[in-house]
Amino acid sequence: MRLWPGVIAALIVLIVRFVAPLVVADAAFIGVFGAIIGALVILLWWLFLSRAPWLERLGVIGFVAVALLATSRVVHPSISNGMMGMMLPVYSLPILCVALVAAVVVARGRSATMRRGTIVVLLLIACGLFTLIRTGGIDGQAVSDFHWRWTPTWEDRLLARAASEPVEIKPATTPAADAAAAVSAPAPAADSVIKPGSPDSAKPAADADAPRTIAQWPGFRGADRNGVVAGARIETDWSATPPVELWRHPVGPGWSSFAVQGSFVYTQEQRGEDELVSSYDLTTGKAIWRHRDPARFWESNAGAGPRGTPSVDGGRLYALGATGILNALDARTGAVIWTRNAASDTGKKIPDWGISSSPLVAGDLVIVATAGMLAAYDVKTGQPRWIGPKGGAGYSSPHLTTIDGVPQVVLLSMAGAAGVAPADGTLLWQHDWPGDGIVQPAVLGGGDLLLGSGSGMNEVGVRRIAVAREGTAWSVRERWTSNGLKPYFNDFVVHKGHAYGFDGRILSCIDIESGTRKWKGGRFGNGQLVVLPEQDLLLVLSEEGELGLVKAAPDQFTEVARFPALEGKTWNHPVLVGNVLLVRNDHEMAAFRLARR
Repeated sequence: MRLWPGVIAALIVLIVRFVAPLVVADAAFIGVFGAIIGALVILLWWLFLSRAPWLERLGVIGFVAVALLATSRVVHPSISNGMMGMMLPVYSLPILCVALVAAVVVARGRSATMRRGTIVVLLLIACGLFTLIRTGGIDGQAVSDFHWRWTPTWEDRLLARAASEPVEIKPATTPAADAAAAVSAPAPAADSVIKPGSPDSAKPAADADAPRTIAQWPGFRGADRNGVVAGARIETDWSATPPVELWRHPVGPGWSSFAVQGSFVYTQEQRGEDELVSSYDLTTGKAIWRHRDPARFWESNAGAGPRGTPSVDGGRLYALGATGILNALDARTGAVIWTRNAASDTGKKIPDWGISSSPLVAGDLVIVATAGMLAAYDVKTGQPRWIGPKGGAGYSSPHLTTIDGVPQVVLLSMAGAAGVAPADGTLLWQHDWPGDGIVQPAVLGGGDLLLGSGSGMNEVGVRRIAVAREGTAWSVRERWTSNGLKPYFNDFVVHKGHAYGFDGRILSCIDIESGTRKWKGGRFGNGQLVVLPEQDLLLVLSEEGELGLVKAAPDQFTEVARFPALEGKTWNHPVLVGNVLLVRNDHEMAAFRLARR
């Protein structure tokens, strides 16, 4: 047989898949899909250059197909469902092709029967390896986090630990009809816990009309959903004054960020078959209350748990789960005021990656997005006020702004962007630009918006549009489109005429007047960031859980400091309130005190 083309191709597959990612930064994605190309080369060698009998050539191809089909029935669900169902073929095909070459080399010079038997045995062993593993998900480069199948997940460990806790913290169950209390009552002491039967748990639910306490960080990406931390000044020499850990606790899986009001910190998480909205103490990280819904969303790429972030407004907390459950809770006690299922109300199917919208409070309405369709509810009663308009699927959250004096809710979807009147949901304008529909639009003023998309499945880059009212009609005009910044699920910020965000796994800065890239640098994976405008400073939380400080200046990329904060894949947005930094991922959360400047 002619072996050398197959041997060379197999060696290239092994080098590209396993060696290159170790020596070349961010080459893992290239390694995964480069190995696929190498596997196809091996198959072409086997079919057209190997000189094996044609029946044997076709028989091996058929056996590989049957073996993969059989293996798909017994692998762990995280493997069979991973990468939209493509994980097993993407990862196994190169291994099977290398095993084919190895079998032919081992059986060289032996009988045809021995060669065929060796091929069958090595292919079965290769398939068997994939029945022994599971994945903890993939990162932004589509690289999987493999573990032995029998090892417990982070969630398994948390549940085992929780089972040994003497008291389960539960919210009060005060009916919404009894709501009457003002929301400006003092918060519990830092070390207190509201438990069933305690005086605090018996207090009535917050009234939506009561005087409102201003939240330091009311929800997803801050008060204006733009990732701007106004008024913050911190020391940037972390070698001399590093972040000081205040507390660290396990948390259930989910990609929720935090809302903060007073000493209360709110987030969402998954624990077993229950989806939780949880309140923790800002000073200690100890649980104050937990609200549970019997719901569980899971998909292999990102894992289990809710994707949205709660919104706190006055004394009420609004949270949207990954299956569409929308809760209005008493922010102090966790008492249920009202609950709806937004997915059922809109008739939308739960999208592949789960419902990811964070609720938006706009006057007497709370507005959510379910897979690209908006739904508005009365904040007092939870009764639907309006639903629609119909749009493309998506994962972005509603964004409140005012254009030409007209308040409107902007939503980015896979079809493009649209603006609707918050009072009744009337469609004001829409702009077609097929994209990811994940990140938040950026409001530039003067009616201009920045839209982003970066997965490569549709349009990629950033587009600036100008929205204007002309009499009773609206117009939308594209100003420019740039591929100098390609945000995927990693939101960007705007500061002093420039946009800063992730171009793939590398930070990038573009001029918002022209879309021209000013610089690209720094490897933080697919992380998240906020901007401290008074210091011209970006605070970055990397995909690997590292904190970083980068100058928000267009002249060049300048990294100021780095600090390890979390371990493992981290896609959650960081929150800075005062000088306390809150970070979390799918299994732990932590608070750090940053030295003030």
